Parts: sequence; C-alpha cells; structure tokens
Amino acid sequence: MHIAMISENADVADLSAALAELGHDVRIYTRREDPDVAEVVVTPSGVHVVHIAAGPPRPLPSDLVLPHMGEFARILGEQWRDGWQPDVAHAHFWTSGLAAVTAARQLNIPVVQSFHELGEFGEVADGPSRSGYERALGRAVDRVVAQTQEEVRGLVRIGVPRSSLIVVPAGVDSETFTPDGPAVQRDPERPRILSVGKLVERKGFGDVIQAMRYVPDAEVVVVGGPPAERLPGDPGARLLQSMAEQFKVADRFRLVGAVPHRELPSWYRSADVLIATPWEEQAALEAMACGVPIVGPAAGSLTETVVDGLTGDLVPERDPRALGGALRRLVNDKVRRFTYATAALDRARQAYSWKRVAAQVGSVYASLRRTPAVVEDPV
Repeated sequence: MHIAMISENADVADLSAALAELGHDVRIYTRREDPDVAEVVVTPSGVHVVHIAAGPPRPLPSDLVLPHMGEFARILGEQWRDGWQPDVAHAHFWTSGLAAVTAARQLNIPVVQSFHELGEFGEVADGPSRSGYERALGRAVDRVVAQTQEEVRGLVRIGVPRSSLIVVPAGVDSETFTPDGPAVQRDPERPRILSVGKLVERKGFGDVIQAMRYVPDAEVVVVGGPPAERLPGDPGARLLQSMAEQFKVADRFRLVGAVPHRELPSWYRSADVLIATPWEEQAALEAMACGVPIVGPAAGSLTETVVDGLTGDLVPERDPRALGGALRRLVNDKVRRFTYATAALDRARQAYSWKRVAAQVGSVYASLRRTPAVVEDPV
C-alpha cells in the first residue's frame, strides 16, 4: 500500500520504518522546521520524508502551528493530486489531523487519526477549544487508533463515536532498548531508582520524592526536563529540589536533565527499578525492553502496560507510603527483581514490538482501502 504519515513533527519514524519493512511504500509529510533541510529526505529504511513549507522554518508549539495547517493542507492536496497519491493517510496529533482531513476529502482518500494525547476537556483558548477540534476530527476521520483503553475512554468522553475507535498499543524499539550494552556508572552499593519524564509535580514526582523516605538506602535519579545547564533556573526543577530538602532526601535525589534519546538505554540499564507514571507510558515500555521492572500507580495506561505482580508492582494512586513500601520490597529482593525483569523484557518484545504494531496498524489500513478519486482539471 501507499501510506502517507502526516505529522507536525516527524516523530513517526519507528512505525514508518516497520511498515516499510512489511513492504509498504511510506511517505512522511511534516512541516519544515529547518530552512537548510532538503525538501525530500530518504531514510535508510526507504521511507521518504517530505518537508512542507508551511509557516516559519523553525519549531513551533501546537497552538502556534494551528494557523499554518490550512497552508499545509493546500500543499499536501496539490502534491497528492499531481503526483504520488496514498491509499490511506494516517495523521498523528490533532493539528496534523485537521490538515490531513482537508487534503484527503476531495481525493476520496481514507484518513486514520492518532491523537497520542488529548487536550484538557473543556479548555478554552481564543476561538474554538482544542477539545472541540478533537471531537470534530474524531467524527470526521474513517478510524481513530487509540493506544490504550484509557485513551478510548477519553475519546468517548469528548464525543468520538466508539464504533470508529480501535486500540493498537504503542511500540518500542527493542533493538535500541535492550539489556545488553553500556550503562551509566553508579554506586554498586546503593540501589538506583530511576524516573523519566517532564519535571512537573502533577506528573507524580512529588510522590516519588516523598516515597524515598521509606527507601532509606536507595537513590532516585530523574531524567527529563530542560538540559542540565538550565536546571538551576527551571521552576519545576527548583520545586522538586525544594521538596527533596523538605523531606530530607536531597542527598539521595539527583536531577539529570534532558539527555539525547540515544543515551536513554544506558540510563535504564543503570537502574534497579523504574518508577513510572500514567503520563509517561513510553518510559515504562523502554525500561521493560531494557529488562527493568516497573513500580507505579494503578492508574491510567500503566494498568495495561504493567502486569501487576509479574512485570512490576502497581500501588494505589497518590499514596507515597504505598509507593515507598513497594520500592523497598523490590530493591531488597534480588530474586524478585530478576523475575520481574525477565518477564518485563519478554512482554516488551512480544506485545510491543514495532513489527507487531505495524502489522496491526496495516490491518486497519487494509480495511479502509478504496479507490482514490480522479480529480480532473476544469475545462
């Protein structure tokens, strides 16, 4: 099949490469963010990345990308009408979905939508709310691919028909994220607990800090947020550091800051356990693929990713004492950690490989395939 991936940023490389390996002709259409990048770049897997000149050639947040999606859609439609035309278009994120629907409608090209994350229900900005756009988009496309049942519930809540929803989990690169390879140096006598994600207290980092009171011999390392040189001035980092001092765990609390994606596996390998949050499901998958057991709240997508008592332990949400107790038991039990790690690795490879995800998504595409319309030039 000819498959068009539309993304305001090009963060769909793994799925596109896996689809190409299955024999599909895949092109990624993304907004040009670098004035020096070529219009078309071919990846080693044979995927064509097409850069659309819509808006200023620099990275923009979603709310500033929206005004340029009309131009993005116009150029997209012209390219499809005059040249290579997809059998299906798969849009990622809501702004890209608006462009994909607009471009595909006149050409009778089916559209699949992946939101990845939803806006706050009822949030209001200048003009229509994001949730209003998401509701309209979810009703306009041919199929919506959700990654978890939690996301399905959110989509139904904003008014997307359940009949158009299908669940295909996120994938993980099990060739990059593997137990084998270098690990970041650590104190071998002190258990290391790792957390990965944005430095926002509501993401659960406050609970992590409080939980460390119940794991007296361990350290917690947080990877994420701004680069290390900007941590001292970051409000989130300052708040967490203040909390660590308040709860007297500052000597066992370390903020690393953002690290390049290629370095993440070495951080996972250095850990005895990962504390995960429902908002950072990808970190849980990556850690599992590196053979690291998970501890986290029994909430959201973690209840689908982590098998409680098999690949990790889930505890009541917003309960630092329960979280700390689960961490203490796990770091003190090498046999249990090994058992969890082995099961986590197997689950990541079997249930979340990109090959499996691509096959499932490809079946969705095949169910929608139809003959695109031929648009004739007016006489």
